[in-house]
Amino acid sequence: MKALGIARWGAFAAVGALALTACGSDNATGAATDNSNAGTSSVSGTLSGIGASSQQAAITAWQSGFSSVASSANMQYSPDGSGAGRKALIAGAADFAGSDAHLNEEEYNSSKEVCGPDGAIDIPVYISPIAIAFNLPGIDSLNLDSETIAKIFKDEITNWNDGAIAAQNQGTELPDLKITVVHRSDDSGTTENFTDYLAAASNGAWDKEADGNWPGDYAAEANKGTSGVVATTTSTEGAITYADASAIGDLGKANIKTEDGSYAEISAETAAKTVENSERISGLHPNDMSIDLDRTPATSDAYPVVLVSYHIVCSSYDSQEKVDLVKEFGKYVVSKQGQQDAAEAASSAPLTSALTEDANKVYDAITVK
Repeated sequence: MKALGIARWGAFAAVGALALTACGSDNATGAATDNSNAGTSSVSGTLSGIGASSQQAAITAWQSGFSSVASSANMQYSPDGSGAGRKALIAGAADFAGSDAHLNEEEYNSSKEVCGPDGAIDIPVYISPIAIAFNLPGIDSLNLDSETIAKIFKDEITNWNDGAIAAQNQGTELPDLKITVVHRSDDSGTTENFTDYLAAASNGAWDKEADGNWPGDYAAEANKGTSGVVATTTSTEGAITYADASAIGDLGKANIKTEDGSYAEISAETAAKTVENSERISGLHPNDMSIDLDRTPATSDAYPVVLVSYHIVCSSYDSQEKVDLVKEFGKYVVSKQGQQDAAEAASSAPLTSALTEDANKVYDAITVK
């Protein structure tokens, strides 16, 4: 993802301890401020969203929680992928997009036709690490640097007992087994974040720009959505993929080498640390909350293969009913209760108090055209 002119993001409050269930730890309550709506909301109607399949678990939890707050409202979501969600919002076919990648400048400008002269706005809804997940019976974790990961996914390193892998995992008995690369077949924010990491961190080993579509000349096994690549990897001994950490089940996962030579383990805390060290992107809507993620952290307390999942909403809608629905659902999502819902369902890291406060200001500014 290309920065459009970056301004330093200063006040980032510390995230409370929340470990990923997928990493074998317990969940704890998040650090977001409690602005959940008490009682019953009077909003009514149907809110439609399209977007990231990685958000499905959190969305399901938010649907349930929101229905307890706004019993006359209905929220529908189709997990067709981040790219499909952004296209649907820009085309006026959805009220919001769920996306693991923020709008680029071209998409933002295109959104003005449907969303009004101020266009659409990216609002973070949770923080999640992307696991480099593999199927090697008896091996739960491996140490890998960015160059090795890039060469594996380029099909330059083709066997699990390759010297580049063995050198980083002394004492681990690596099998003489072909590596099967599995990637997303759809336009995916997870793919965009993963390829952004490879492009930024692999010292030129990955020679492609970040993109939501997997490069055709590096094609291997492909499947649609998070569940698709995880299913293919789970059923294929020797396979490796990239996926939202909450979805990988019993697959093994890689620890990622950082600038000081140590290896960052995957967790909600280490993912949040990467976001803490990152910067805001300017050049979109003045209130846009897009983040340019730091892919080369200095120490192992920050895990670099991370995504910030967004809800992308219009700055204005055609009716007050729709404005009220978007505001009410959005504020529930970023509330303490909404963030706890996501943490329990998707093992994500909660938003910080500072991010929650900013998100509420964005929702308050949405107007009728």
